[in-house]
Amino acid sequence: MGTVRLVLGDQLSRDLSSLQDVNPGKDIILMAEVSEEATYVRHHKQKIAFLFSAMRHFAAELEREGFTVRYRTIDDPKNKGNLFEEVRSALKADKALTSVCITACGEYRLAQEMASWEERLGCPVTILEDDRFLATPEEFAAWAKGRKQLTMEYFYREMRKKTGLLMDGDKPVGGQWNYDAENRKKLPKGYTPPGRPAPKIKKQTRNVHKL
Repeated sequence: MGTVRLVLGDQLSRDLSSLQDVNPGKDIILMAEVSEEATYVRHHKQKIAFLFSAMRHFAAELEREGFTVRYRTIDDPKNKGNLFEEVRSALKADKALTSVCITACGEYRLAQEMASWEERLGCPVTILEDDRFLATPEEFAAWAKGRKQLTMEYFYREMRKKTGLLMDGDKPVGGQWNYDAENRKKLPKGYTPPGRPAPKIKKQTRNVHKL
């Protein structure tokens, strides 16, 4: 029996937890450009183009590695418009697919919806921890509990102490926790910044631009 492994637009990594034990002979990797995720709040069209292009490039990489990818473009007439329906459609299309595996998403609205998928689909739905982060949501919740203000600066310091990143013993490297004041300085008078590089735009990106 195989598994539908859903990969979201901000999860384009071979290190993704839901792809670690993927079986190329049985599983399919599902990716979908859906209107619901692109329009539930207003997005700049350049952001959408960036995401869709990145998704298409990643899907192509997976196919080159020998994985079966079910990819739904936003202009596909069969596009269901939302992720749940795309997952259900994938399950219906191949009776050998009997379960779903997802890496936990970082968007609260979608996470709440995914929690109901197993009951709605009538099959096992495994939601794995996204281990690409240094802290879990539970760890942040424990830190935030009882605080009147949630200033990211202070949580950031705790993470540096926990990991040792940018630390010199128990002190921050350089003697300061941040250098925001330096970041706000103006460029020196008469300074001319270098020109911006012109990246080579590949076919997938050009197609998304036209779309």
